[in-house]
Amino acid sequence: MSTTTKPLSEKALLAMPASSYMNAAQLAFFRDLLQKQRQDLIDNASMTLDHLRDGESEADPNDRASIEEDHAIELRIRDRERKMLPRVEAALRRIDNGQFGFCEETGDPIGLKRLLARPTTSFSIEAQERHESRQRIQGK
Repeated sequence: MSTTTKPLSEKALLAMPASSYMNAAQLAFFRDLLQKQRQDLIDNASMTLDHLRDGESEADPNDRASIEEDHAIELRIRDRERKMLPRVEAALRRIDNGQFGFCEETGDPIGLKRLLARPTTSFSIEAQERHESRQRIQGK
């Protein structure tokens, strides 16, 4: 008789003791979350392409301007998502190589709540603040 483990819920994930940080169940949870996010990004890009290809030509200039504005907004959203895809891929690689959930700068645990809010992050809150502060100082 095979025992199939039920996927970890967010509530169960947060209820785990600190000593369980980034155990196999937690890594599986985040892998699944990131894979779903990656698929959503790919699906959204495909739907946008289909939507833009099937664009109707409106005779009324006001309707045409409104459609063009809608397309511009949609393209800006997809551009943000396009930039997110490499971050999702990088987080999946960090899961594979055992670095997921630990700060790139300090090596300290990032924390489950932060990872739930931002599963692609590679910095603790403190390290992220230092990183952003350095960017502001450098004017980037």
